[in-house]
Amino acid sequence: MKAAVTAVAGTLDSQIDQRFGRAKFFIVIDTETGSFKAADNSVNLNAAQGAGIQSAANVAELGAECVITGHVGPKAFSALQTAGIKICAVSEAMTVAEAVERFKSGSLKFADGADVDGHWA
Repeated sequence: MKAAVTAVAGTLDSQIDQRFGRAKFFIVIDTETGSFKAADNSVNLNAAQGAGIQSAANVAELGAECVITGHVGPKAFSALQTAGIKICAVSEAMTVAEAVERFKSGSLKFADGADVDGHWA
């Protein structure tokens, strides 16, 4: 499965970025092979509005089937859901690699709705 993990930098050792729409990077990793690539999302960092929706479109374009992040607002959640992309919310600080390992072990749960209001900073 291809998972997009929000990250503060472009490596597996980076911390997860708690914000989906305004994440600095998406690390797209194939959970079966371990191959990955970093996708810069800085264009959405300072967007006045629509960062979550645009980030959802970017993740879909990258071929992700799942997103691992800290928080997702209602518009981004809806856009991801429409694209058929599942969301795993991670509330504690950890690296991208740690989050992927927890995902692979089944200890991360899929979210059933947004967990923050829109325009969360």
